[in-house]
Amino acid sequence: MKLGSLKGGRDGRLVVVSDDLAWCADATHIVPTLQAALDDWHTTEPLLRNLAIDLAHETIPMMRFHERNAASPLPRAFQWADGSAYVNHVALVRQARGAEMPDSFWHDPLMYQGGSDGFLAPRDAIPLADEAWGCDMEAEVVVVTGDVPQGVTAEEARGYIRLVGLTNDVSLRNLIPDELAKGFGFLQSKPASAFSPVFVAPDALGDRWDGGKLHGALCVDLNGQPLGRADAGVDMTFDFGQLIAHAAKTRSLCAGTIIGSGTVSNRGPDGGPGKPISAGGLGYSCLAEVRTVETILGGKPETPFLKKGDTVRIWMEDDKHHPIFGVIEQTVG
Repeated sequence: MKLGSLKGGRDGRLVVVSDDLAWCADATHIVPTLQAALDDWHTTEPLLRNLAIDLAHETIPMMRFHERNAASPLPRAFQWADGSAYVNHVALVRQARGAEMPDSFWHDPLMYQGGSDGFLAPRDAIPLADEAWGCDMEAEVVVVTGDVPQGVTAEEARGYIRLVGLTNDVSLRNLIPDELAKGFGFLQSKPASAFSPVFVAPDALGDRWDGGKLHGALCVDLNGQPLGRADAGVDMTFDFGQLIAHAAKTRSLCAGTIIGSGTVSNRGPDGGPGKPISAGGLGYSCLAEVRTVETILGGKPETPFLKKGDTVRIWMEDDKHHPIFGVIEQTVG
């Protein structure tokens, strides 16, 4: 089952989307929005699944699904918490600036509370007032939870995952150091994120979903050129069960909470930094990691951050090379 929201109102209009993302069916006679569906998931989920079956059999009214008309599946959410599950990414960044890597980073997840009052649609421009802020994309995997009780174990937490998707978690890299120096970031350095056109039920992902990790190449292009093809299921130090349990250690999480994986990052075959795609590697999911590797190998970064007019494209393909979650495609404006 694939769910999306068409633009309209602050919380969109819920639709069930066909597996090939070509068609959709209005779901508002069942429940008006995805958040409302998540609030009463045990009642709405079987009804939405039946609607998805009817859509697949073409026995109900349906319409073309155009990703340019899609909002984020959750146009706003009660909570958006982003982890840093690919500790390789953190280790590289710290190595580039000569900072020691605390051993605790390998055992205790990093996580920040992001702004969730409004998300960008998957084809919206990335608003950038000043290129000096150092705009970067971050290609990540996300999950959406049901109501999660405080103190849940990692194993139990996996059972609260309702949907899986992708995000472009936009970062303003040159604002981050001063914010972190205050000991109270992120805020200004983390503007609105964009999410994939659809979120997908875990069982619809087949063997790509193992209960806590999404496996497969996360594709990232910049201005039409391949930037990243890192495997989201590899080098993920903390799975989503562990990330959810971390977030729920001292508080319950409400239905519709979005948990992010952090930037997907793979080590090279020798255990060192990964190589660019042009050099036979799997590339990178953000420009900060490109610049970090350049600094480690050459002493300084060469690749600039995003400029106005640059276009970022993020997606993941099935075995037939069709996008699973649709495509995030954004131009910096």
